[in-house]
Amino acid sequence: MDVLSDVLNKIKVYEQKGKYECIVPSTKLIRSVLDTMQANNYIKNYEEIKEGKFSSLKINLSKKINDVGVIKPRHAVRMSDYQEYEGRYIPSKDFGILIVSTPKGIMTNRDAKAQSVGGRLLAYVY
Repeated sequence: MDVLSDVLNKIKVYEQKGKYECIVPSTKLIRSVLDTMQANNYIKNYEEIKEGKFSSLKINLSKKINDVGVIKPRHAVRMSDYQEYEGRYIPSKDFGILIVSTPKGIMTNRDAKAQSVGGRLLAYVY
């Protein structure tokens, strides 16, 4: 099971149905991806809810997501390869973002290019 895929799919479905919030399981990877989405105004905010041993995240949606998904397999990307993957997963220039796991943390493709780092593609949002 891919938890990140389930979370992004749930966000996409709730956005399409016109809901304002959704509750998803909490992991460090999901929080990092949500931080990146929040920094780029794709979600409003999120808060952690503790339920005994388990915790979940309550996400406030911003109605700005047209499509979101996980990239499988998680391709390794060099600095020179970003252009190719942007063309493959994002419909037009400066319209969406790729979320990349780099040695410097999880960030967008624009930030990774600015810092000259490669990494692994995790997801796309537009």
